[in-house]
Amino acid sequence: MTDRKTCEGCRNGAKFATDITMAFQPILDVRNKRMFAYEALLRGAEGEGAGVILSQVTDANRYAFDQKCRVTAIELATALDLAEHNAYLSINFLPNAVYEPKACIKLTLETAMRTGFPVERIMFEFTESERVDTAHLLNILHAYRNLGFKTAIDDFGAGYAGLDLLSRFQPDVVKLDMGLIRDIDGSPVKATMLRHNVRMLHDLGIEVVCEGVETQAEFDVLHDLGVDLMQGYFFAKPAIASLPEPHWPARSSLPVSEAQRSDLDLAV
Repeated sequence: MTDRKTCEGCRNGAKFATDITMAFQPILDVRNKRMFAYEALLRGAEGEGAGVILSQVTDANRYAFDQKCRVTAIELATALDLAEHNAYLSINFLPNAVYEPKACIKLTLETAMRTGFPVERIMFEFTESERVDTAHLLNILHAYRNLGFKTAIDDFGAGYAGLDLLSRFQPDVVKLDMGLIRDIDGSPVKATMLRHNVRMLHDLGIEVVCEGVETQAEFDVLHDLGVDLMQGYFFAKPAIASLPEPHWPARSSLPVSEAQRSDLDLAV
């Protein structure tokens, strides 16, 4: 079950008064040169970062906050013609804000119907680092999948559930924790870990996103390790209430040094 105070906040009609907007960051299919998704990232109406807004979330208003984020993301995505790019809209949600999946999804479905945004183009992602009852989470994920939504685990490998959750539910997408991505071009250990994670997830029929890509060198290694979907400042920074035009990189033509080649060979 989710938090009792969250349920009470929902029943009592608690509001989340702070004005919010969304910044959109693309997730690219770099191998096929197509837009895979845009992630809606929380921002304050005056451009405040997500941390400032999240600090105002309480047990009493968590449900209202989560619902407000969903509606805002869908409305903005519709206004920006996101679906015309044949891309998914990725919305972060709080599992602990969902007291009953079918009841809590009603406003999302109503908003999609009102705006004309296709439900099958909405992907719900949650952060694995949020502590949540596994049975409750599985109930949500199965309900969302049955309704036609895509599902994604964010920051995989950094949180509580990990492989146990994956053995019980295989989402459409897994986003690997950016700690594994950072400076991977200089770490054969990270390269080995990432290669095996990508292979395992692909064997399970799950698409893999590497987020937090910031350099050409990181991109080159990820590309060589078979990663198709990437996200990060190297491609585009999040843009408030707009869809940024991404930088489409090519594999660096610079020769790989013998030391780098040896490191990558260790990851095979």
